[in-house]
Amino acid sequence: MFKELDPILHSQLRLAVMSLLIAVKEAEFTFIREKTNSTAGNLSVQIQKLKDAGYVDVVKQFKDNYPLTTCKITKKGITAFEDYVKALQVYLQVGK
Repeated sequence: MFKELDPILHSQLRLAVMSLLIAVKEAEFTFIREKTNSTAGNLSVQIQKLKDAGYVDVVKQFKDNYPLTTCKITKKGITAFEDYVKALQVYLQVGK
């Protein structure tokens, strides 16, 4: 009856990152950090986990001599997020 929740997405910060990216498709690291109220170090670790899972692509470049990191949700990430939301909906419907 209950589908196992994706352990990659079942983390508050990683879920917040994916929720942001599902809405905007891609965002700069600083934007994500501000919106999630996360530290740069923790966010960096969590984004790396999402990247390792194939849920986001990370592009590092320079803009006006400053590092610029951009994160973009992948098709695999969109599918994983949608599946996660559907699984949560099953949990919420059980008591009704």
